[in-house]
Amino acid sequence: MTKFDEATQAIRVDETTYDVCLDPGYGIGGPLNGGYLMAVMLRAAVDASPYEHPVSTATQFLRAVPPGPARVRLEPLKTGRTAAMTRATLVQDGTAYVEALITTATLGDGPGDWAGEVPVQMPPVEECLPLPAPRPESNMTLSTRIDLRFDPPTVGWYTGTPSGRPESRAYFRMAEPQDPDPFVLALAIDALPPVVFSAGARGWAPTVELTWHLRALPAPGWLRVLGHGRLIRDGWFDEDVEVWDSAGNLVAQSRQLARLGRG
Repeated sequence: MTKFDEATQAIRVDETTYDVCLDPGYGIGGPLNGGYLMAVMLRAAVDASPYEHPVSTATQFLRAVPPGPARVRLEPLKTGRTAAMTRATLVQDGTAYVEALITTATLGDGPGDWAGEVPVQMPPVEECLPLPAPRPESNMTLSTRIDLRFDPPTVGWYTGTPSGRPESRAYFRMAEPQDPDPFVLALAIDALPPVVFSAGARGWAPTVELTWHLRALPAPGWLRVLGHGRLIRDGWFDEDVEVWDSAGNLVAQSRQLARLGRG
């Protein structure tokens, strides 16, 4: 079992209750990363489902989640011949922190009937850039658990030269040796810095709602994570993300609505 598998482990208490321990190693300046929290909740939902894969997840982040013991409570909504729907709630000390509607199904491993091309071509991974390690006092612990290599035009914000467009692109893999799976994809879909950084914004930009779809089981190797936004207005922004695997398959898609950060 990898560290990520351990950090997202959900231990069954009964048919609708799972104990979890939220790992401080997936923090963004203190609060835990939303993709990590989704992966934890998906472990419980998949374990309780007759189907193997979380194909659709719609998540409401009610409040910032601290590390520590918690529970995932499940409410089965429907189980059909091809899919099951479940409401999942992440709870700490009797308070709900995250709500999700999760659809599980079983995907095959054959080729798709049709797929478009990667919307933006990236340079080879060896020509992409890692960001410098954050200062220890920043509590950006997530950066020690994942390996991101950024397309150079999308990290000008780090040196004070943002591109002016809400975009972010990077290669992604876990810091420890681990092939990607649906739970790793839940983390990857929310691993990029907010796309508004490239538009000149700074500061914590909390996600309010994130919906993502698992489209195929990923091949081993680097993932390409491509993010962009369409509108920044009234203190809100959107972010669309696609994840492509090393074999050129579109394996995950997401859209989130977030608050504009204040630097």
